[in-house]
Amino acid sequence: MVPKLLLLAFILLVAWYGVRFVTRVGQMRQAMRRATEQAAMNAQARGQGARPAIAAEDLVKCRTCGAFVPAKSATSCGRADCPY
Repeated sequence: MVPKLLLLAFILLVAWYGVRFVTRVGQMRQAMRRATEQAAMNAQARGQGARPAIAAEDLVKCRTCGAFVPAKSATSCGRADCPY
């Protein structure tokens, strides 16, 4: 009889702490989500919402070695027959 009561008490404690843990994790997620949304709204209010675009550069394929090099600032790859 006593072992059954101890087992029941243990199961109830595990369930109670499990529910508390899940509730606490949910509250922390909500707080983080609110903080992230607030930071995004503050960044937009300051005009920092859009990031500047990264400049892309065209590449051309070297006829000799097959490597792709920048079209505007191509340099020699070191081979004697390199066109750059």
